[in-house]
Amino acid sequence: MGESINLINEFKVDNVIFNHDNYNDLELDLIKVLDKNNINYYKGLKQININNNILYILNNKLYDNENDNSNIIYTKINGIKILLMGDAGINAEKDILSKYNLSDIDILKVGHHGSKTSSSESFVNKINPVYSVISVGKNNWYGHPNEEALEILKDTDIYRTDINGSIKFKIRNKLEIKTCVS
Repeated sequence: MGESINLINEFKVDNVIFNHDNYNDLELDLIKVLDKNNINYYKGLKQININNNILYILNNKLYDNENDNSNIIYTKINGIKILLMGDAGINAEKDILSKYNLSDIDILKVGHHGSKTSSSESFVNKINPVYSVISVGKNNWYGHPNEEALEILKDTDIYRTDINGSIKFKIRNKLEIKTCVS
């Protein structure tokens, strides 16, 4: 979220989807930029249809921390199941597992940069991901990803932005994965 205004200034953005929580100060600053640039924004959506692909926003419970209020998105494209956990942690994981039958996920975008507050063993065992993607900066001061999270994810093919650079999943007739270290 911290770089959202820079993204708006550097890329063409048509729509922004906020989580269902109240707007925080950072989001209110972003809304000013969105309004100035006539960019649509939405809050609290349950699903989004993009090019005949439905993205389901799974979390609708309010938590007492901003990370668990992240949008958690599930979609299936050409038979490939994708689960994007945002910054959500173990509490949100438990809740979505109790509400949805999520299993055999092909691509998991790991929650909260692979911190110790996400990717519980029970969650990973239930969703059984093939590939895990951890968005994390090199030498970040939080020490992400956490060694325990990496151990829990060890049976998946792990891609990390600090090691692999940008990661591209191309879904056509089959899944192709490309990385680019800068």
